[in-house]
Order: sequence, then structure tokens, then C-alpha cells
Amino acid sequence: MILEAVMLHVKKGMGAEYEEAFREASEIISSMTGYVSHELQRCIESEGKYLLLVKWETLEDHTVGFRQSEEYQEWKKQLHKYYDPFPTVEHFEQVHLDEDYSV
Repeated sequence: MILEAVMLHVKKGMGAEYEEAFREASEIISSMTGYVSHELQRCIESEGKYLLLVKWETLEDHTVGFRQSEEYQEWKKQLHKYYDPFPTVEHFEQVHLDEDYSV
């Protein structure tokens, strides 16, 4: 399992519009091969800052299957206009899970 992590900075005053566009665009990503789950978190301290976490079965499911697809072009069309600066995407693999940990 691969975790894609993206810190997003949405242009000032566009948060509500972005969140609605993201809800709609979620149908795109969730239909992709290798997609497991995703979540979007809004930062409490910094207006316009979001954290996107997407779980993929493999790295290639994201970097090739999604990023090189027609569906990704639609994802970009719907969402990329909100970002400034353009986000950096990073991928992580799990090395430890404490199942007893609860928040």
C-alpha cells in the first residue's frame, strides 16, 4: 500500500468553492484502478491550507495509471486552478502501525 500525501494551498477566498469542486472530482479518483481511499483535511491554523491523503495499491497505480490517464486531465481541469503554488506530491510506504493507538 502506498500513501500519496499532498499539501495544498488554495487561493485566498476560494476555499468553499474548492471544497465543492473537490467533492465532485472525488468521483474521478475513486474510480481508478488501484485506488483504495482518500481524504481531504482542512488546516485549522492556516486558511486555505489542505492536506490530501490518497491510498493506492501500488506507486504505479498513481504515477502511471492515474497521472497518465484521460481521467487525470479532467481532475486537473476541475481542481488545479485553485492551487497557488502548485502542490508537491510525495509518496510514503508504511513501516509501522500501532493498532492500539487511538486519538
